[in-house]
Amino acid sequence: MRTVEWHNGAVRMVDQRKIPWELVTVDLPDYQAVAEAISNMTVRGAPAIGASAAFGFALAAHQSQAATVDDLLADLRTAAKVLKDSRPTAVNLAWAVDKLMEIASSGEFTDPDQLRKALLDQAQYIADEDVEINRRMGANGAALVKNGDTILHHCNTGALATVDFGTALGVVRAAHEQNKHIHVLLDETRPRLQGSRLSAWELEQLGVSYDILPDTAAGFYMQKGEIKLVLVGADRIAANGDTANKIGTYQIAVLAKENGIPFYVVAPTSTVDLSLSSGAEIPIEERDKSEVLAPYGNAIAPAHFHARNPAFDVTPNRYISGIVTENGIARPPFTESLKRAVAGEAV
Repeated sequence: MRTVEWHNGAVRMVDQRKIPWELVTVDLPDYQAVAEAISNMTVRGAPAIGASAAFGFALAAHQSQAATVDDLLADLRTAAKVLKDSRPTAVNLAWAVDKLMEIASSGEFTDPDQLRKALLDQAQYIADEDVEINRRMGANGAALVKNGDTILHHCNTGALATVDFGTALGVVRAAHEQNKHIHVLLDETRPRLQGSRLSAWELEQLGVSYDILPDTAAGFYMQKGEIKLVLVGADRIAANGDTANKIGTYQIAVLAKENGIPFYVVAPTSTVDLSLSSGAEIPIEERDKSEVLAPYGNAIAPAHFHARNPAFDVTPNRYISGIVTENGIARPPFTESLKRAVAGEAV
């Protein structure tokens, strides 16, 4: 099952808010519903968000009643803004929408129905390509994993975070498929608990050995010498290798450096934003305090208590051993290696 796909004129996606208790899908009939699903985290994970936005944009074209290409373009510009505003940090979202907008604005189409078909074809290509890219990243990253390794992982970067297969957990999956015996320690990843809900569920399906950890326990197991490798995903990577990922990633990177443990980011080149010179330029989404005070509706503190809820933090490149991409493993200096990777060259 794919995390997101086109189905009978709607965008079908797995409702990740329901996992691990049940596996259900929702069919979204218009681009506004797709934007809301991205915002409320029905779908999450940078590559999955990108594919969802692409299908949402194609859906906007089919939803529009425009009889001319010019009128269709006007509707698509409105849809593009709504989709891009749904979550600001993950660059894959804007990347996917911009790819489809380039087609729409190319001037190649005089028939709006032909343009509608071209946009859906491109969205499907983005989804299919994501699966292939993830498998290549998995193979590249699996070379870092030794038989018997214990790996620390933060958030969720498996099939649920992509169209299928996964990024950092895709590396785990690839190593597992190579019959390497590995154990994964999963940060629970507060406040939305993507590690304890989603990553644990995925590893259960794969038959990979794991333990869920409180977010505060990672340093304890590093200090004991149990953790041999840290693998995380990314929502946006600046040209210098500074990486925005789920909140809590930065402190893990610092702890890994202190304990001499390799720390690798696994992400497709579509996540690299060469227009940003450093992570200081990456916008960081702040979400509602209710996620902290009452995760999934379960109150752990009174609603009037004060709280802050940044969704991401930025890990400076000096803490990153390498960035696993579909074109190889980019290593310092990242300003050079990432540029080559994005250009499609082997790194």
